[in-house]
Amino acid sequence: MKTKRVLVGVTGGIAAYKVAGVVRGLRKAGIDVVVVPTPNSLDFVGATTWEALSGNPVHVHTAEGADEVVHVRTGQEADLVLIAPATANTMAKIASGVADNLLTASVLVATCPVLMAPAMHTEMWNNRATQANVATLAARGVEFIGPESGRLTGQDSGIGRMSEPETIVQAVLDRLDGEDVQDLAGLKVAISAGGTREPIDPVRFIANRSTGRMGVALANEAVRRGANVVLIAANIDASVMAELDPAVQITPVGSALDLQTAMIEQAEHADVLIMSAAVSDFRVDNASDTKMKRDGDLTLRLIENPDILAGLAREKRPGQIVVGFAAETGDGDADYLEHGRRKARRKGADLLVINKVGETAGFGAVDTAVTIVDRDGATVAEAAGTKADAATAIFDSIATYRKTT
Repeated sequence: MKTKRVLVGVTGGIAAYKVAGVVRGLRKAGIDVVVVPTPNSLDFVGATTWEALSGNPVHVHTAEGADEVVHVRTGQEADLVLIAPATANTMAKIASGVADNLLTASVLVATCPVLMAPAMHTEMWNNRATQANVATLAARGVEFIGPESGRLTGQDSGIGRMSEPETIVQAVLDRLDGEDVQDLAGLKVAISAGGTREPIDPVRFIANRSTGRMGVALANEAVRRGANVVLIAANIDASVMAELDPAVQITPVGSALDLQTAMIEQAEHADVLIMSAAVSDFRVDNASDTKMKRDGDLTLRLIENPDILAGLAREKRPGQIVVGFAAETGDGDADYLEHGRRKARRKGADLLVINKVGETAGFGAVDTAVTIVDRDGATVAEAAGTKADAATAIFDSIATYRKTT
């Protein structure tokens, strides 16, 4: 069987040192690695290091190896191109078709999959020019690994951190193997995320702790696996939305009733519906049109919101898959898992994802643990780790469900 060859393009960012771990990991997996550093990247890691780690000669400039037409062969012979770190500068060049060094020229020649692991400061990633370039590249089929939120250069922290070498290596191997990468190709997936807000008056509202990070992770995973994705985003902070794959279509909503309307509309043509949003069970019946003034005690009358998940499960089309979430806590009656199993039997969704929540669990930028059950409450799968890990497990379960029903 032919050994796979990966072109690893290294650009001029401080995260270049981490790519040494990527090259080691790929070679350990039996991949033939050719490293193509940009001239600026050599200020961070030298060509000698890349030759030693890859076991292949390293070229930097288009004119090198003219007798063997290296700038053409390098891209033609690759089974996959990985650019890590992918700086804003190199991404802009590739989006514009610039070929001013061996790496950018090789990308123009390559007809294989191209993966990018961006790394830059938060302001650079969020800049409208960078986001436009990301959208352009994604539309052309470039796939993105990260970036993630975390510690950056110096004391800065935020979105823009390059994914860890282990994550990048696994993404490359999965893409080469074709395992669970395009199993949702051509499917329409609608995902609700975030937390609804129920107005009390024009200033105040009833809300919850949901950040929408789980929904964003689900949307990114669905795109990676080939789906056309719509995210119904309920009050998600811009910093979280910055982590969303640019290929995802966004429909913003506010209240539970707004979310219900949007999901019913999506249900008309979606193949998979995922209700990961934290929907308020109640809304204020006597909400005021003007700001309420302090005048002694206040009584609010709450009325029940519609059960969106149960409604989607009840009205689903043949072949359509409905997935719900149950964010639970234990009490004197039962633990969180049993409450989730009971909910699965009541709601009628094909799959239900149960997770334990609280002030320091489940919500936000923390690891999570989920148990996935069927409509009878029987365990289908379990997963623990990052929200991206959970998203992978959830779509693995969806893929299995599609094959067995």
